[in-house]
Amino acid sequence: MDEQKRLILAIVLSVVVLVGYQAFFVKSKDPNTLPQQVQSQSADQSQISEKSPNVSDYRVQPGVVPQPGELKKENFRTISVSTPLYNISISEQGAAIKTMELKNYKGTNKKDSPLKQLVPVQLESGTLFFDLEGQSIPGLKDAVYTAKIDTTETAVFEGEKTIEFVLGTAQGIVVKKVFTFRADSYMIDCDIVFQNGSALPLNDSLVISTPGFYNDEVKTRSRFAFEGPIVLIDEKYTAIDPDDIEEKNTYHGNIEWSGYTERYFMTVVMPKKTDDGSVIDSSVKLSFANDRVSNNYIQKMDRLDPGKQGGYSFVFYMGPKSQKVLSKYNNNLKDAINFGFFNVIAKPLLIGMNTIHNYIPNYGIAIILLTILIKLIFWPLGTKSYKSMNEMKKVQPLMMEIREKYKNDKQRMNQEVMGLYKTYKVNPAGGCLPMLVQMPIFFALYRMLYQAIELRHAPFLGWVSDLSAPDRLFEFNFAIPMMDEPYGIPMLTLLMGASFLLQQKMTPTGGDPMQAKMMMLMPIFMTVLFINFPAGLVLYMFVNNIISMGQQYYIQKKFSK
Repeated sequence: MDEQKRLILAIVLSVVVLVGYQAFFVKSKDPNTLPQQVQSQSADQSQISEKSPNVSDYRVQPGVVPQPGELKKENFRTISVSTPLYNISISEQGAAIKTMELKNYKGTNKKDSPLKQLVPVQLESGTLFFDLEGQSIPGLKDAVYTAKIDTTETAVFEGEKTIEFVLGTAQGIVVKKVFTFRADSYMIDCDIVFQNGSALPLNDSLVISTPGFYNDEVKTRSRFAFEGPIVLIDEKYTAIDPDDIEEKNTYHGNIEWSGYTERYFMTVVMPKKTDDGSVIDSSVKLSFANDRVSNNYIQKMDRLDPGKQGGYSFVFYMGPKSQKVLSKYNNNLKDAINFGFFNVIAKPLLIGMNTIHNYIPNYGIAIILLTILIKLIFWPLGTKSYKSMNEMKKVQPLMMEIREKYKNDKQRMNQEVMGLYKTYKVNPAGGCLPMLVQMPIFFALYRMLYQAIELRHAPFLGWVSDLSAPDRLFEFNFAIPMMDEPYGIPMLTLLMGASFLLQQKMTPTGGDPMQAKMMMLMPIFMTVLFINFPAGLVLYMFVNNIISMGQQYYIQKKFSK
């Protein structure tokens, strides 16, 4: 295989793997059905209520729970809570979270952008609402609770604050949903308490729902960074493609948390572990219809006899998928930061980038320094690759003579070429293999840079104001073919394309005019391919090309003597 074919193979293989990776590795595979582990919570129900300072002992007068088809939509309040990290609103109808604004994150990178909203307007019922699987209390999901607070607005700027939502039923059962908000945390404690004042035992399963809006636009985005239901089951992160729910919608095992993720943010419900560490009898059941995906966490309740009280404790997380933020919590939510097939490589790269940023507070510079560090680690492999190319360049004239001499006898031509390799001790694969070894690093870095919330709306220099979005110098009010909005001059991408072109000129193309034309088209193809990629990834490729050209120039000068 001559120099031109090897170089074409390397570049085409890179593109094929890049495109193929999106098709085959972005979607997480469904795990095999796991055996259901059934163990009851060993803690006594009365002990649970005694340990919870959030649960009062009073009883409310029985109210009226709307029956299916007769749900009452009026006469309820929405309670708003403000902390230094977020603004949240909870409706008395269903005690569901209606809105969640993150104060440290904007919806877009525009100056007048509103805060990031985690509950899409399409989710009319809100999120993190609960029901009973067996409908032992009919209409519980949409029933109107009473918030035990006089005002509809409150703030928690230090310490913590608890708000009870209480529902009395005609059967004599009292249901309480108790929220505890903390000033310095995205974690929200939630205790669900039942007081059975009826004449019959209550024996059912809790269902806590984290729905998401999933239309064609979200589906397209999800090809590059997964959006949809996620579960940590038996210590394994599982992302479930909504299109696969019809085939399998129920998962059993040790559910440590479940929820719904966007590219940068997530909403998760996490059951608090029992004192003895026993496994909770739980499962996850999903549904997908009318552009709405619902991830339902189901937990078996202990039998609650008349006159008894039982409680179940959970933690809700609604916030960023940030390695810095999640590392502060003593739980396994850090596993929600997952980069798929290359997670084991991408995670250290993310930590490395954040470490650099701690000393140099500019993520663009952090990407440059991380790129330099990676190139230094793989410098010997790069040297070997360019050295092999240089050796192939020396035997190129002899190869051209052999090809011309035996152009009508390909078998003899191949024998002579192999003999030439042996005589000059040239390895035709020496230039390709080192590049292939570095491919996993490239893909891991690609996934990390595409999904890292740290780059979201992070400026670099000049016109690059958002490393998570395509770079655009100026903005035009007309569409440009093959370019996503906003429309403008992709200056950094053009510089990257120019670096590909210069690198191509440094690589010999032999005497085959057709191959030379093909190779000159590759920089154009790569530029078009990257035109809508995040600026952070384009910056990495640009810096990587510059360093590679320097290394290639050095090797060519050193070994051409």
